[in-house]
Amino acid sequence: MNNQDINLAMLAAARDAWLAGATLRSTRARCKRFAFGDQWSDPLPDCENRPEGEVALRTGRRPMTNNLIRQLVKTVIGRYRSLADEKKTYVAPPGSAVVRNQLAELDSRMLEEFLISGCAVQRIVAERRMQGTGVWVDNVSPERFFVNDYRDPRGFDIELCGMVHDMSPAETVARFGGGNPARCQRVRRIYSSADALLPGVVTSASVDFLTPAPGKWRVVELWTLDAVEPRRTPRRKGTGTPDFVWQCRWLAPDGSLLASYASPFAHGGHPFAIKHYPLIDGEVHSFVGDLLGQQRCINRLITIIDHIMSCSAKGVLLFPVDQLPAGISWENVADAWAAADGVIPVNGHGQLPQQMVTNGAANGAYQLLSLQMKLFEDISGVGQALSGRADTAARGEGLYEAQVRNATIALYDLLLSFEAFTGQRDEKMKNC
Repeated sequence: MNNQDINLAMLAAARDAWLAGATLRSTRARCKRFAFGDQWSDPLPDCENRPEGEVALRTGRRPMTNNLIRQLVKTVIGRYRSLADEKKTYVAPPGSAVVRNQLAELDSRMLEEFLISGCAVQRIVAERRMQGTGVWVDNVSPERFFVNDYRDPRGFDIELCGMVHDMSPAETVARFGGGNPARCQRVRRIYSSADALLPGVVTSASVDFLTPAPGKWRVVELWTLDAVEPRRTPRRKGTGTPDFVWQCRWLAPDGSLLASYASPFAHGGHPFAIKHYPLIDGEVHSFVGDLLGQQRCINRLITIIDHIMSCSAKGVLLFPVDQLPAGISWENVADAWAAADGVIPVNGHGQLPQQMVTNGAANGAYQLLSLQMKLFEDISGVGQALSGRADTAARGEGLYEAQVRNATIALYDLLLSFEAFTGQRDEKMKNC
């Protein structure tokens, strides 16, 4: 194979890894919609795949949203930041990488992503930027990241990973031209070619593997664990045991190689800190994903209760026609009924006027809603104590603190997994 064939094969391998993550990206998009309030857009197969909200409107119900998921996510993030403050996790001297990268804020947003999608990915590099020279950490969206199908929760079986970048033409030429006129011209020629985009690789509604944002050029950053010739040492002589090195390739959408080099980092690996939670047989099931069914059920019940209340009789006056005295119009009756001191004359025999108030029709729905709200807390593991809604005065501060600690146990595995991720990131920062 010539070099261009090898580069195309590398691009195809990256694309295959990207395609393999299509389900994860689709699930993440749905969880993100729910987390930020768009909870009526799920298509209903029994109704020609129309959005659930549209079907509700067609049946005369007004879709209502009580976004419990958002409050839940904010509660967990708040608990994490509170624990971090207690441990002084992000206390560092001015000018340090922790302060320069604003890691407290960056990790809080990463935890938010971790709760929503079950994915935490950060890219750690040492480079010069407008904000200064040193080690830089960036959150990476799962929409732009790809990795081979790995099963080890520690990521020890990762052999391929990378991400797609959208760069301005000026940045692309400067980064890969290196100030050399011939190389700069080559980069411009690559992206001016009609073959610079490969058609038909659409895997996400918002981010496509090879199509950049308007005014940008797409660059694929690909890291692979490659075997190299074994070093000739007395211990290894004759064994043929291969050595492995992480190799980086920057590829244009047509497969052209923009840059290639072995890992320049002291840790010898790729620049990504990666954590998928929980990783079971390569599958990811996020914290928010477990709550979507409960959230939909709660929204439906609230909508049903609202519909029942809007259709129920509320203070309707049933006035027999034969009880209307001579000289009194129905408008007079209505005005008198609405007045605080109104008087309505009646004949005094036969059926008398009566008021209709129906407020018991939704009692069953209220009870079911209360049950679903309790189940929501049980499934999430975030109860009233952790949310700050417990009655501290009635129970005492000591009991309240004990309840908060007990409530945190349900989230302990998740928070410790995220701490393992930040620990992996910190090691890469030290050895970048």
